Amino acid sequence: MEGRIIKGIGGFYYVDAADGNEYECKARGVFRYNMEKPLPGDYCDIEIIDAEEKKGNIINILPRKCVLFRPAVANIDRAIICFSVKDPMPHLNLLDRFLINTSEQDIETVIVFNKCDLESENEVNHLIKIYQDAGYKTIAASTKTGEGMELIREAVKDKTSIVSGPSGVGKSSILNYLFGSNISESGDISRKIKRGKNTTRSSFLTRFLNISKDTYIMDTPGFSSLRSDIEPEKLALYYNEMEKLFGKCRFTGCMHIDEPGCAIKNAVSEGKLHEERYNSYKLIYQELKERKRW
Repeated sequence: MEGRIIKGIGGFYYVDAADGNEYECKARGVFRYNMEKPLPGDYCDIEIIDAEEKKGNIINILPRKCVLFRPAVANIDRAIICFSVKDPMPHLNLLDRFLINTSEQDIETVIVFNKCDLESENEVNHLIKIYQDAGYKTIAASTKTGEGMELIREAVKDKTSIVSGPSGVGKSSILNYLFGSNISESGDISRKIKRGKNTTRSSFLTRFLNISKDTYIMDTPGFSSLRSDIEPEKLALYYNEMEKLFGKCRFTGCMHIDEPGCAIKNAVSEGKLHEERYNSYKLIYQELKERKRW
């Protein structure tokens, strides 16, 4: 029988099967032998061991459309990346790393800046403009006021979406607000260190029939770091707003770091490109370069 893995916990995989039932399955040993691990979001074939107890085995993983490794999920149509504008403050370099990660897999991305009721309108608009100018759909949201909630609902309709972001930014609160049920435990912010308590322990996929039969949401554990293995020379390709300036630097092969006559550095100094994004680019470039050297 065909099905879809909705979560994996402690070596068990829970499969939403074609007969409408959820089966607790184990993966056959051949997966370990081939060093292949089933992931939430995978479409698979299962064999039924006990129909009454709803137990089975995963015998085959169907071809994947895409894979994200941090968090590890498969077959995602759209990524909803949530950051808060305050408590905790937005870590834009981390956001840019996630955007690179989804771009590598050609996954359409929507950025949600949550808790907008806690920050001034000018600051919120500045954050929105940084990423709108980079070509991303960006939503200002607040579960306190309801701002942006319908836009998020529309963004996930008829899609399999991953909802992710750092701990404490309100991912679970957004999902609970939208769908009227506590599908994920909400956590408080640590007053001492202003970071979130990670209350989502594992990735799981939920179908929301109240929106449409094809709407799946995958809530994921909060992340604090992301790693990409792209070549440092190709990093600028993942910064959409820089593309229009390619080929305009004085030197061929300009990396936009220390070279004179760099069109991108000039655009930043003239206010035509956002300094926050450029600083993020430099930090990631140096990290990729150092890793390649070692």
